[in-house]
Amino acid sequence: MKGIWLENQRLRLRADLPVPEPVTGEALIRIIRAGICNTDLELLRGYYPYRGVPGHEFVGIVESGPKELLGKRVVGEINTTCGHCHYCRTGRPTHCENRTVLGIINRNGAFADFITLPVANLHIVPDTIPTNTAVFTEPVAAALQIQEQVQITLNDRVLVVGDGKLGLLVAQTLALTGCDLLVVGRHAEKLAILQTLGIATAPATAISERSFDLTVECTGNPAGFDFARRALRSRGTLVLKSTYAGMLTINASALVVDEITLIGSRCGPFNYALATLAAGQIQVEPMIQGSYSLNQALDAFNHARKKGTLKILFEN
Repeated sequence: MKGIWLENQRLRLRADLPVPEPVTGEALIRIIRAGICNTDLELLRGYYPYRGVPGHEFVGIVESGPKELLGKRVVGEINTTCGHCHYCRTGRPTHCENRTVLGIINRNGAFADFITLPVANLHIVPDTIPTNTAVFTEPVAAALQIQEQVQITLNDRVLVVGDGKLGLLVAQTLALTGCDLLVVGRHAEKLAILQTLGIATAPATAISERSFDLTVECTGNPAGFDFARRALRSRGTLVLKSTYAGMLTINASALVVDEITLIGSRCGPFNYALATLAAGQIQVEPMIQGSYSLNQALDAFNHARKKGTLKILFEN
């Protein structure tokens, strides 16, 4: 089968990859759509020493597996867990000590013709959700994870830092809480997507320090982190949604003195994500800026790496 192979921070298209064989409890899935994520770009920059097929945002058709799934469009949770380690036994399977992660850790990902995943990871896509919308299920779930970790009220003043793919999704999911929300970014055309949805935006220069209860850092760069920290009131909460390829230098004394809570946040609830997409509460299609075949893999990644680019898809 065809697939995009990442090794030593270099990509190449291969046509000699074996079709994966599902083990007991797994399904074989034919990929029909996949999205390039910032994590994929960070892997290319060396964020994690991954060797294999990247890609973890996908929609596919079940080719073999349980009868009730055959021929169904599905999306899949990306962590495959052991079920018996400390984290699995205590209800935190996304931190499984023995996990593989689709397209990120020891499991070939979705930039290929086929993948396998445990049946337990799969969610049927409702017929009302278009495929180009459903491919956003995993990042929407990741954005919704913030609400699983932090209680957000109508009285909370919340700042999202960054207007990239993740920032736009995080902003839309936080808007569902009814909080006093503001998004800052550097790209007027991206912020305009949120403005059409009634979400307030502003340039960074308009933000006063120490004026927010919660900030969410979605830029993945040290300047964004520092900006998000300085915007917090004492005893505020800073949520980190980005992966960083390099080291991050922080002012630890400021965190201690102001009693700031730092929260890392990644994978989230797929059922909730599908429900919000089905209800039209999250608008994702304006973020799509290109679609490529696997044969155009290098062109697709070159497009995705251009500054200011939002979502690039692979279409099989």
